[in-house]
Order: sequence, then structure tokens, then C-alpha cells
Amino acid sequence: MPERAPEALALRLRQQAILSDFGVEALRATELLPLLQRATELCAEGMEAQFCKALEYQPHQDCLLVCAGVGWAPEAIGTAIVGADLASPAGYALKTGRPVISNHLENETRFRTPKLMADHGIRRAINVLIANRDGHYGVLEVDDTRVGQFEEADIAFMQGFANLVGGAIERQRAEARLKAALERQELLSREMSHRVKNSLAVVAGFLGLQARGSDNAEVKAALADARARVDAVAQVHDQLWRQPSLEAIDVAGFLDALCDRLQESAPHHTLVCRAQPVSLPADLAIPLGLFVNELVTNAIKYAYPDGAGEIRVTVRETDAGGLVLSVCDDGVGLPEGFDPTTPRSASLGMRIVNSLARQLGGPLTVATDRPGAHFSLPIATTA
Repeated sequence: MPERAPEALALRLRQQAILSDFGVEALRATELLPLLQRATELCAEGMEAQFCKALEYQPHQDCLLVCAGVGWAPEAIGTAIVGADLASPAGYALKTGRPVISNHLENETRFRTPKLMADHGIRRAINVLIANRDGHYGVLEVDDTRVGQFEEADIAFMQGFANLVGGAIERQRAEARLKAALERQELLSREMSHRVKNSLAVVAGFLGLQARGSDNAEVKAALADARARVDAVAQVHDQLWRQPSLEAIDVAGFLDALCDRLQESAPHHTLVCRAQPVSLPADLAIPLGLFVNELVTNAIKYAYPDGAGEIRVTVRETDAGGLVLSVCDDGVGLPEGFDPTTPRSASLGMRIVNSLARQLGGPLTVATDRPGAHFSLPIATTA
């Protein structure tokens, strides 16, 4: 035995290196079966064995399925099963949680030799449990047809592999549950936004009925304005739930769709939307949509009293990494001396615009050195 000590030490050091490398792979793995296949390959290499297999427990059949392996006939992977009862070496490891070493299967009195192993002429085997917090996943087993001895030290190496696989399974399942929860949350958010849109559409309809039933021109105008704003909120929610993602809204797609809807109500005007493909938190999408809706609606009403004209909505990134939103036209411009940022002189619509501007980051600025109305607003990129 002394002359074999250097060889044994070299083997254990090589096993530790293999196990360490596999630990990195297990942390990075996103799919289970490729990881299990890699585990069986490296485990067989570290044990200097001919065969290795990963067995997944099938509780409905109370058996173990060969889901990955090396050395076995190709048709065995994914189809071959091994008994999960206490008379099977792998079943014993599964049910008791204790590792099993059997160096002489042909003379074994504790267990029977599974058919798969008998067909391949397996003479010795070692089994360890693959477990995680969700329960027992299955068994990792190394086999060989040659005479030799699996030792207690081999259990530590194999159990290290099994523990890493079990941890990877646990992490992947947790990530899958989290993904499912997030998808459900997004579905609920979409449904909520859709229902808000429908409810607001009903409110807008009621306001329209009230306006038509009134003989007072001022009341009619006030109710019509109220209906238009309620409808604007509804349309923003309508566009919101249609976005590919509610976690981060694509500004370009969101505003393009919103402007298309506004264009339908102003066929004689030309509404141009130029927005860079940037993302904003969903919490900012609603005030952003309402801000654009209010200014575009004002331009449609007042910018070109003698005919049609162009209204431009742009979003661009700044050198500092922020965003600037602009709504511009080439119409008659703002009244002389009118400051839309001053509450006392601003109309209800402009007070709403200023309130939304503060939510988006502000401040609202108005260019006075060119024809038409030119509104600009820096936008904070975090909600």
C-alpha cells in the first residue's frame, strides 16, 4: 500500500480540482439536463470509472429514471429505469439518504443487480443522494465493469457533486417560481390597466350624456373638456397594457401608438412623433402620456385657427444620459405676455401640464425665439 500513496494523493487532488471547476459551472447553469450530463462526465473522470449516471426519482411510478449519463447505451438515457425500493442500491440511497458502496455486485446479498447494470456487465457501484430543500431529487451513481475498490473517500467526492447539483436544482426551481410570479404579476397589471381603461371610458360616456342634456353652453363646454381628459387617461391606460413589457416601457412605441390615436381625431393636421428607443419605468408612462396628450390636444385646438399644420412630439437623449421631451408647432404661438408656467395666468389645461411636468422631473420651459409654441421638458429616468 505505501507505494500507492503518491498515486492516491494525486487522484484526490485531481478530484478536488474537478469538483472546484464544476462548482463554477453549477453556479452559472441555467438548464438542468446539460448540467447533469456534465456532472456525470466529470464524476466518471474523477473516479476513473467507465460509467456514471444521474437518476431522477419518479414518485408516481416509484422508480428512478436515467436522465443523464456516460458509458451507457445511447437509448438508455431518458428511457431506462431502476427500481427505487430498498432492494436496489440506488433505491436504498434514495430512501435512506445514506451512500451505498457495492464492490462485488455478483456476490451482493443486500441488493439485487438492476437489469440495466446487468446488461452492461457492471461489477461494482457507488451511489449518493441528490437532495435539496424541496426534497430528494434522485441519485448520482458511478459504476464499473472492472475489478477494483470504491472507497469511503470516493463518497466525499461524489457527494460534493451531488450537493452542487442539488443546489443548482434548488436555484433553478426558485428562479422558475420567481419568473412565474413576475409573469402573473405582469398579467394582473395588464388586466388592471385594461379594466381602468374600460371604467374610465364608461365615465367619459356619462359625461358626454350630461353635456348633451344641458342647455347651458358653459356647462356643455366644461363637461366636454372633462370628458376629453377622462378619455385621455383611458387612452393612456389602453396603450399601457398593450406594451410588450410593463416593467420598462419603450418610449418610442408608447408615444407612437398614442400619437396615432390623437392623429385619428385630427385628420387635417400632421402629427409627427420622433422618439428614440429608450425605456422608462411604467410609473412614469402615465404622466408622460397625459402630458403629451394635453399639449398635443391644445395644439390641435388652437395652433392653426385658419387651417391645418404640423405638430411634433420628440424625445431625445442628452449628453448627460437624461431625456428631453418636446411638443412643438409652427402655429400662431402663445398670447402676448402669457406665461404657461405661472399658475395665475395659466389655464386649467396648462396647470395640469405643469403638475404633470413636476411628476416627470421638470421644469417646463417654453421657447419664445421662434414661431409657434415650443414646450420642452427634461425627464427623470427613474420613477
